[in-house]
Amino acid sequence: MRSLFLKIFVSYWLAQALFLVLAILVIFAFRQRGEFSEWQAQQATASQRAADVFEKDGPAEVHRYLEELRESQHVRAYLFDEQGREVSGRAVPRWADSLSRGIRPPPREFWQHMAPSPFRRLPVTSAAGHSYTLAVMLPPGPFGPRGVPGLGILIGIISSGLVCYLLARYLTSPVVRLRAATRRLAEGDLTARAGSAGSRRRDEIAELVRDFDIMAERLETLVKAQSRLLNDISHELRSPLARLNVALGLARQRSGPETQSALERMELESDRLNHLIGSLLTIARLESGADPSRKSVLALGVMVTEIAIDADYEAQARHCHVKPRVVNDCRVWGEGILLHSAIENVVRNGAHYTAEGTAVDVSLEHTGGEAIIRVADSGPGVPEEALEKMFRPFYRVDDARGRETGGVGLGLAITERTVRLHGGTVKAWNRPEGGLTVEIRLPCAPVPEAEAAPALASAGTHQNT
Repeated sequence: MRSLFLKIFVSYWLAQALFLVLAILVIFAFRQRGEFSEWQAQQATASQRAADVFEKDGPAEVHRYLEELRESQHVRAYLFDEQGREVSGRAVPRWADSLSRGIRPPPREFWQHMAPSPFRRLPVTSAAGHSYTLAVMLPPGPFGPRGVPGLGILIGIISSGLVCYLLARYLTSPVVRLRAATRRLAEGDLTARAGSAGSRRRDEIAELVRDFDIMAERLETLVKAQSRLLNDISHELRSPLARLNVALGLARQRSGPETQSALERMELESDRLNHLIGSLLTIARLESGADPSRKSVLALGVMVTEIAIDADYEAQARHCHVKPRVVNDCRVWGEGILLHSAIENVVRNGAHYTAEGTAVDVSLEHTGGEAIIRVADSGPGVPEEALEKMFRPFYRVDDARGRETGGVGLGLAITERTVRLHGGTVKAWNRPEGGLTVEIRLPCAPVPEAEAAPALASAGTHQNT
């Protein structure tokens, strides 16, 4: 049993039900002891009178007397003569027949083990000197005619179950909200809060929930401040970088051939810096959330095909190919520029690291309401411990390789944040035959095909790792 709610509910309910049943049994056991004591005081008189009534008035009168005894004292009694015959003419039950012969019947019900035996064998001598035996069974236990009815016990158990259910729900509802808020926070939703409006609870669990909300609010403030700082710095760097590019152009026009090599190097580093700033701005924008007004219905089949064709053209320089395969076309609701860049980052990454002379397979299919894009290359793959880290900002599997290719480790980070912003997931694994597979899953848009907007094939700046 892994649910805290069920543990609390079942344990409290069983405890309440057990307490109810035991209380009933104990109360009736003590009550029955009192009834037994009361009968003990008058049993000699009752047995003597039964014998006298039989000898004086006959079987009919003793039958009436014993029935009156049953109605008034709730005692079942049978009178036997010296030959062992029941003198009132009634049908004799087995327990009465056993008592008349001196055999005490065993307890027939569970409750009888907790109380004195209800059976009594009373020898009596009449005024005429004849011997008789009165077989008696004292009042029944808690589940008999005078006991608690089964419906009463059922109502008691159900009532205690309802109380336990409400108590368990009261205790665990903040924990359930806290768990849901923790998951949302782990998924990147910094607005997640566990507290409920108008809650007046002041216990330890309520204090824990309030502490969590304070922590979440602090985290949201810090992350937003960091994102805002990153965005501001990137914007501030754009202006001097633009002036630097202008200065490089003027210097190239006025300098001689001997300085061209240095100027080209400066221009290359300036382009890398410009690309880095653009990536940082994209990361900051993704962290702050996408603008819903920029979203539309996108046809993924066209977008994936055009990205693969562009990457295939560039990969031919290494005798490689990028092969698109659209199994099922599907549409998604999203921002075209960001999704185009996210998919393109993965495809170009695969085309760059696949072995020379091999192909990169790019497939699109529609399964279970999700669009699944897989990019499989035949490169060296990625160490297992780096498969999760490769989607972090500025993470590079090989720093030396990153410097050679000019990558700064932001391309796949942009992909992961874009996909997550659109409600999807991205993961990677090594292929058994060698190479890496990156899978992107996006929720499909349930709209008619006629509403699908054309893919933005040339939208945005290409982001590479």
